[in-house]
Amino acid sequence: MESPATGSKERTYADAIAVLNGLQSNFATLDAARKNPKSARKAVPEMLEWLRRAGYKPDDFNRLNVIHVAGTKGKGSTCAFITSILRQYSQSASTSSPRRIGTYTSPHLKAVRERIQLDGRPLSEALFAKYFFELHDRLEASRATNPEGLSDGAKPMYFRFLTMLAFHVYIRENVDTAVLEVGVGGQYDSTNIILAPTVTGITSLGIDHVGVLGDTLAQIAWHKAGIFKTGAKAFTVPQGEDAEAVIEERAVEKGVVVETVPVLKGVESVELGLAGEFQKLNASLAVKMVEEHMRRLGFEVDIGAEGENLPEEIKRGLELAVWKGRCQTIDDAENGVRWCIDGAHTKESIVEAGKWFASLDRSKYDNFALLFNQQTRDAEQLARDLNGILKKQLGGDIFTHVYFTTNRTYSDHTTKPDLISINVNSAAVDALKVQKGLAKSWGETGSTAEVHVMETIQESVEAIRALEGASQVLVTGSLHLVGGFLEVVEGDDA
Repeated sequence: MESPATGSKERTYADAIAVLNGLQSNFATLDAARKNPKSARKAVPEMLEWLRRAGYKPDDFNRLNVIHVAGTKGKGSTCAFITSILRQYSQSASTSSPRRIGTYTSPHLKAVRERIQLDGRPLSEALFAKYFFELHDRLEASRATNPEGLSDGAKPMYFRFLTMLAFHVYIRENVDTAVLEVGVGGQYDSTNIILAPTVTGITSLGIDHVGVLGDTLAQIAWHKAGIFKTGAKAFTVPQGEDAEAVIEERAVEKGVVVETVPVLKGVESVELGLAGEFQKLNASLAVKMVEEHMRRLGFEVDIGAEGENLPEEIKRGLELAVWKGRCQTIDDAENGVRWCIDGAHTKESIVEAGKWFASLDRSKYDNFALLFNQQTRDAEQLARDLNGILKKQLGGDIFTHVYFTTNRTYSDHTTKPDLISINVNSAAVDALKVQKGLAKSWGETGSTAEVHVMETIQESVEAIRALEGASQVLVTGSLHLVGGFLEVVEGDDA
């Protein structure tokens, strides 16, 4: 039987995911990289070399008219708003531009192909497999003329390969606007090989990825503003004073005009497709970025001096935006459960998730449960923060049950190939080390909730469904948890 990477038989989506998972860095490699932040500086030069081997030069991507979005919180939501608005313009008789929209985001929830969207929908399995192996085979062929390889071996690592694949798909599919979400940081991120974006933007900043980006907002802002490019206007939402000063300095350094975007007047009167008060700021940033992007494409979009006059395309785009796993509710009526889902994974995003959860009606429920995991950050501190935040916002300790689970999906310990991750400490997962630490930390807060340590998401869901009476459940702490949760509750409908 031929290898799925090189054989002559038809190669499927499952084959592509199997090969892709082989490009993941293991826990030891990632842990070493986190302890050596200088290693991140290799990402852009190595991306450029890999792209050369695949037959691309950076200026090949200028025709994609890239919208580049960095930030700590709200990057994905902002990209979703931008995409939704642009889809309205693509169907508008007044502009009919852009015609084809690509959106690249990370991480995925249930299926890898969610990361690479065409016109607001995940790439199909057939197209993913087709373009995956086109790119894979180009890199395989390049080994004959470049036998020495690169520091990461014979192939780019997982995220870099997917970034290359997105560019390859968008070129082959004649995309004329690509919305790119930065992976980590900005300056040294794999997406930052773009030479001429139409516009760049920075969403709200917070402390995250400190081993690579630093432990102050000023240091983090330096990295995020690394996506600024001369000739392209930049936008940011209001940041802390130190962060704003760094963003301004980097804008001057790169000869870029940067504008700070508050919540726009017109956004206040729109019922956004994404729940949560904080989404108004993401929506406002998206509106200003679209306005500038359309101007660069040759279409004047007038939203008024303070954003008070939003065109119908923008209003509809904001109303119809979809971004699963962020302030999402699922009514599981058969089991008497309302799931309230948000993949918050930093203290700042936990605050916003808490505000959203606190705003929901609690009058119909007998049980209030928390389903939580955060496998790779300071999970115990995050749990203590979550406890304090929710007590304050909910008016006391309302939880009757708290479940700390691993990100493993099913009770038989099988995992959908798209959700396999080898970049965590498997020994710690096997021993439930993080989950036991979370339970201990939660108990020290004085909470009266019944605390459960669970091996899998499926077992957690089944335990919650078995509670007597109606239950309202907050699912939060990690997008990896949210992805596995949605796989259990919804099945595979990506």
